[in-house]
Amino acid sequence: MSATLLDLGRKEYGEVWELQKQFVAARASDGIKDALILVEHERVITLGRKTTPENFKPQEVPVFQVERGGDATFHGPGQLVGYPIFKLVTPDVRRFVTQLEEVLIRTASDFGIDAARKEGHTGVWSGGKKLASIGVAVVNWTTFHGFALNVNNNLGDFRLIKPCGLDPEMMTSMERLAGREFSMLQVKDKVVDNFSKVFNVRLEAKGLADLKVAQIAGKA
Repeated sequence: MSATLLDLGRKEYGEVWELQKQFVAARASDGIKDALILVEHERVITLGRKTTPENFKPQEVPVFQVERGGDATFHGPGQLVGYPIFKLVTPDVRRFVTQLEEVLIRTASDFGIDAARKEGHTGVWSGGKKLASIGVAVVNWTTFHGFALNVNNNLGDFRLIKPCGLDPEMMTSMERLAGREFSMLQVKDKVVDNFSKVFNVRLEAKGLADLKVAQIAGKA
């Protein structure tokens, strides 16, 4: 089975959020294949459905209230964000989240970082701290939103919120854990490789112009 890989480089959050919605509409109507979008965002705060007032206060960065599960989080340069737009074969969202965790655990391991799940918490953890966050939404059994893997990002940005309801000091990154900076290109390659294996798909790189998603979604 094949799926589309779309690497957007660095993009503002709002633009990619709207693109996700177009992908979801197109995928739900079988106008496109499953897809994985990879991106780095400019500095932004997103608030999931479980965000509580004590976990967020107005900040001098863009803020988006979105459909995904989970609490407040921060995205910024040096963090790899992945948005799988997948139609679930079976209605098992928990299994889908577990598969995303497995992708990131394997990726961390490829770079010599020991990471794992933490009972009672979604995401991927290492050294007692959170390395990657996961929050998804599902419409017509089609997923969107996804994961955020802290690679070389500024962890100080998490002090603007209580990320996922946690103390900001609970967040970590691959750079912090390994004591060195990582090539984002190499990290992307490993994420793609592990995603392909865990989800048993062949990811085919495409450009946005190749997909004509907006036109397809408009016919849904």
